[in-house]
Amino acid sequence: MSSYLTSFIHYVSETNPHQPEFLQAVREVAEDVIPYLEAHAPELVRQRLLERMIEPERTISFRVVWQDDSNAIHVNRGYRVQMNSALGPYKGGLRFSPTVNLSILKFLAFEQTFKNSLTGLPLGSAKGGADFNPKGKSDNEIMRFCQSFMAELCRHVGSETDVPAGDIGVGEREIGYMFGQYKRLQNNFTGVLTGKGTAWSGSFMRPEATGFGLLYFVERMLYETGGVLKGKTVAISGAGNVAYYAALKAIALGAKVITVSNSEGTIYDKNGFSLEKLDYVNSLNRNFGEYPKRYDAEYHPGQKPWRFACDIALPCATQNELDEHDAGMLLENGCICIAEGANMPCTEQAVKTILKSGILYAPGKAANAGGVAVSGLEMSQNRIGQQWTAEKVENRLKKIMHDIHDTCVHYGKDKHGAINYLKGANIGGFVKVAAAMKAQGLV
Repeated sequence: MSSYLTSFIHYVSETNPHQPEFLQAVREVAEDVIPYLEAHAPELVRQRLLERMIEPERTISFRVVWQDDSNAIHVNRGYRVQMNSALGPYKGGLRFSPTVNLSILKFLAFEQTFKNSLTGLPLGSAKGGADFNPKGKSDNEIMRFCQSFMAELCRHVGSETDVPAGDIGVGEREIGYMFGQYKRLQNNFTGVLTGKGTAWSGSFMRPEATGFGLLYFVERMLYETGGVLKGKTVAISGAGNVAYYAALKAIALGAKVITVSNSEGTIYDKNGFSLEKLDYVNSLNRNFGEYPKRYDAEYHPGQKPWRFACDIALPCATQNELDEHDAGMLLENGCICIAEGANMPCTEQAVKTILKSGILYAPGKAANAGGVAVSGLEMSQNRIGQQWTAEKVENRLKKIMHDIHDTCVHYGKDKHGAINYLKGANIGGFVKVAAAMKAQGLV
């Protein structure tokens, strides 16, 4: 480890105490970017480009007061971390979850910097949300919370300033409530949010984008090594939007999906899921134990999907869900590819184990960039007052994912031809943002 890398990690740890997720994300990037800078761009070291990149341009925290259906008053905390605007307006999701805190949002915003850069679209990076739990709330309670949240957030966002999207706990319903409140307060129908309904200036293919894009990336990785997706067995974690559409696309491309999961357990279907089975999973509303009563399958409460033999593992649930032990089980059972559908779902030690094994590994900042890519395309459609067909959007999505793959290969291939996709994504995402920051001066 170089002296600069050691001092940089120490500096980040000292200036960001008690923020483990953020420190994990920064370390992962620094371990690839700093050796690259020292070898190829020492002037960027002197300009402290990486030190500037890890510091948000603006961090906003605010009070959200709302009233439930029993007229009880509640107070939550809202956030927006506007990380980097070197490439374009701030862009990144809003997350409503009791787990939301500044460390998680800074890690997500930092990852978003590289992800948005890799898409090739003019997008800055941000992330936000609130420690509000939408589970168990009525539609009216969620509407009142969203309206109160946007009443403050509206001061800091706009179609050319900051364009939030959805994330965990924020879907089309929540986007609609926030968009309506913004429109009422600003008297302006504008593309301030993405993930809108297609009836009111949203883009086709936005719900499908992250899951579909993940499979396009995996398909391209296999092609690079002479393999194909057809006939492969796929284990997926999660049962939300990303997992559902990743499973659909995997099935459409000829793979067999054998697992979906939630925080309470895993469904293992040895015969493989179909569209009908996936829709039934969605109808269960987390009661996954009902699934084996209809289909020949097993439900494993408290278990993750990674104990089951598969060719490809797609963690699509949440950060740090796949640890070193899980990685070891996957490798022992013959897994040849792990691609992240969620943001940083593999722990640091799991990533080290995977990279050491030499199997294919796609980090989330590259593999799950399809969501923000189509959000960027939604912004383009809003600016020109058009709505493209689903076919056109999906074709654009597929090309963007293939371009991201090729960028990772360009920066991640060593002299022996081996490809480190994590290194390629980190360096490939960094160089574009760094060039823009250098050109724009000390701002």
